Amino acid sequence: MNNEFVIGLDYGSDSVRAVLVDTSNGNCLASQVYWYPRWKAGKYCDPVSNRFRQHPKDHLEGLEETIKGVLASSGVDSKSVKAICVDTTGSSPMPVDEQGQSLALKPGFEENPNAMMVLWKDHTGIKEADEINHVSRTWGGEDYTKYEGGIYSSEWFWAKILHVAREDEAVKNAAFSWMEHCDFITAQLIGSKDPLAFKRSRCAAGHKALWHESWGGLPPKEFLGLFDPYLAELRDRLFTETYTSDEIAGNLSSEWASRLGLSEDTIVAVGTFDAHAGAVGGEITENTLIKVMGTSTCDVMVASKETIGDKLVKGICGQVDGSVIPGAIGLEAGQSGFGDVLAWFKNLVVKPTISVIKDSDHINQEQKDNLIAEIEDRIIVQLSEDALNIPVSESKIVSLDWINGRRTPDANQSLKGAIRNLNMGSDAARVFKSLVEAISFGSKRIVERFREEGVQIDAVIGLGGVAKKSTLVMQTLADVLNMPIKVATSDQAPALGAAMYAAVAAGIHPDTASAIKAMSNGFDKVYEPIPANVPVYEKLYAEYVEFGKLVEGVKDEG
Repeated sequence: MNNEFVIGLDYGSDSVRAVLVDTSNGNCLASQVYWYPRWKAGKYCDPVSNRFRQHPKDHLEGLEETIKGVLASSGVDSKSVKAICVDTTGSSPMPVDEQGQSLALKPGFEENPNAMMVLWKDHTGIKEADEINHVSRTWGGEDYTKYEGGIYSSEWFWAKILHVAREDEAVKNAAFSWMEHCDFITAQLIGSKDPLAFKRSRCAAGHKALWHESWGGLPPKEFLGLFDPYLAELRDRLFTETYTSDEIAGNLSSEWASRLGLSEDTIVAVGTFDAHAGAVGGEITENTLIKVMGTSTCDVMVASKETIGDKLVKGICGQVDGSVIPGAIGLEAGQSGFGDVLAWFKNLVVKPTISVIKDSDHINQEQKDNLIAEIEDRIIVQLSEDALNIPVSESKIVSLDWINGRRTPDANQSLKGAIRNLNMGSDAARVFKSLVEAISFGSKRIVERFREEGVQIDAVIGLGGVAKKSTLVMQTLADVLNMPIKVATSDQAPALGAAMYAAVAAGIHPDTASAIKAMSNGFDKVYEPIPANVPVYEKLYAEYVEFGKLVEGVKDEG
């Protein structure tokens, strides 16, 4: 097994990261990050209308730069790179032509947001998701949302496609098919020219596209046609079978082999979602909740088929055979806003200050740039330090973490954030602390839902940027859950999990469990709950739940 390496390619909301991993021990020999330039510039997005789109050029340019980067910095012989696996955000679908190419790369569509990838956090399809939920309950046939927790979200596949089709006739007519981001990148790597023959991700299809083996794949035309004849027609141009990420999608195409400096013998595994790959990289086992914490959270569990039986877990983001560990049922929940909630507050505090600095006549441009960069880098750190110095017993402000809607339990993307109990002493650090408490309370709601539904949780593992960097968030979360939280050592757990899938697809390890055992990086910290804080947060959590009921009961007047 010596000198056999794999690449995990992890597409997040803001950047893509490649890691080159030794399959014998999981050591990361090299890592490279590429920040999406068009996304960073705010192109094709309109946060006020909940529209978040990404251009595939950001993704393809990042693919090339990161993989070439890890090869160059590691000095590894390219022939010893045996496989690649891609994980991405999701549901993040995009329209493609007959050859599986993104419409945004075709003349006439280059600057059309509707022709681009509809990012997971795009909520322009709230009305369409509401329709799907209403029809699913009332049409008189199978409820196709039942394996999705019983509630379909505007963050997911069909709601997004339906919205774009209604809004943009040109894109609707030009789109031969639609592909999830993880499928699109994988298809590009193997040079697939036929989206109908390409092996689609079980993870993506099962959790977001209403795919289930019990009804033969995707929902039937009879159901889809109730929303728009286009969806019924589109079904024939999508897929029936799906595949787990330990399986081979194909080999690296000659074009991409040449561009990346790799061999055409390099295997490309079936794609997956970042959180599910992260759960693998975080050493998921039954009865363990893996919290992948970034801009949002995905809370992932696995259960044996014997344990889950015919149980339908209400209000989560799906239960899918093989979506995490092939042969086991993957369970997904999560929060639409986590790090994003704190980033919102950072921008609220910082943006006016930066505008004042930019317009100042008292310092030169270099000083302005340096000061702005320092503020951007330091503000969250400073707020966190100040919040840590505020005794938990002083926590009185109650915030709701629904600034980007609520994913679970019980998806409702039309919900809004709120804050109460403000007074003249409510400074920035105290409001920031209340937001940290809110995202922790949102996490507790998910834990409670799993337990209410009979899913046992014995341990919690945190991974991702927030887990690694924020003592404030992790300690608050441990206190709120009243459970120890282990933090995965790897800074790139999703990419590491993707690398594990790649190693199995290449035949280096016999199955995913074996790959986890051989390639895991372990844990480097445990946050224990502070006993004195637990009862304080139990009381504050009860206020959070009550406040949530009040806000959810108020109809949005627009």
